Parts: sequence; C-alpha cells; structure tokens
Amino acid sequence: MPPLEEGPLAVIVDDDEVFRQRLCRALAQRGWEAIPAGYAEEALATVRERAPDLVLVDLRMPGTNGLDLLPELRAIDSSMTIMVLTGYGSIPTAIAAMKRGADHYLSKPADADQILSAYENVRHTPEGAEEPPTSVPTLARVEWEHMQRVIADCAGNISQAARLLGIHRRSLQRKLSKYPPPR
Repeated sequence: MPPLEEGPLAVIVDDDEVFRQRLCRALAQRGWEAIPAGYAEEALATVRERAPDLVLVDLRMPGTNGLDLLPELRAIDSSMTIMVLTGYGSIPTAIAAMKRGADHYLSKPADADQILSAYENVRHTPEGAEEPPTSVPTLARVEWEHMQRVIADCAGNISQAARLLGIHRRSLQRKLSKYPPPR
C-alpha cells in the first residue's frame, strides 16, 4: 500500500482561540494540514520544526506582535508564504507588514476560501511583478471596516463609537446605512 500523500501545511498564529481553531478546521476540510499557534514563540518553534507552506499571522497579539514576528519567520524560511490577517487593517500597517516580510495582507473577517485564493495568487505571481489590483482594499472599504471594528469595541453603542471616531453620530449612521464598499 503506497504512503498517503500529505497536503500542504499552514500555521495559524492568532491569540483568538475560537478563530484559530475554526480556521484550522476550515483549512483541513480543504485538504490542508493546519497547526494552531497562540503566540509568537509557539509559532517560531512550529515553523522551525515543520517548514510550512503558509503562515497566517495576526497583527495584534499579546507579547510579540505580528509585525515583529514577520522578520523572524522570514529569516527561518524565505520560501514560505506569509500572510498578515488582521481585524485592525490600515494602509500604513499593510505597508509596514510588506516591508517586514509579509507576502500578502488580508482584513478580517476573511474565510478559508479567500485566504486560499490569496495564497494561490501569491504563489503564481512572478517575483517582482505587482499583485492584481483586487487584492488591495479601497480606502472606503478600509474606513468602513474600521468603523465596524470601533462599533464592535463599543458593544454597538453608536454614540460612543462616533465620539471615538471624531465624527457626528448622524454622519456615522449615514455611512453605516450604505452597503459595504467593494473590496
């Protein structure tokens, strides 16, 4: 009987255990082996031991954050694909992540299909070529996602979120009433 062929390997580095486990299950259903890591040191040990094809790194984590982890991961293996996956996306952090070694940057919520599609785009983009323009979110989309995160952090309190965002409550409600801008 021939040995079973192993699927590609992903390491999920995120301090949110529920999200980490859910994403591992979703990738496993798509033929991937997925290993969860709750913090940077665990991720580094796993990457040294297993040489993954893909590493998904959360930007904000206690201890060593995702941006600081990127160069360390890249130093271990320059051939693996590293993606930053964050709920606090912005253009400056996307640029910083790319400069520190990320191959791609996705805003949460991103599902397994979006992640694997981005992975395929990265793997099939020739070295030095620009990524397809659809991979970069529009400024309107980034603003809309930021407003959603602030509202979630305020437990749905629109008035408090508007104060934190520095805009009038009615302006925030008007912006929220529109459909989310395209990615």
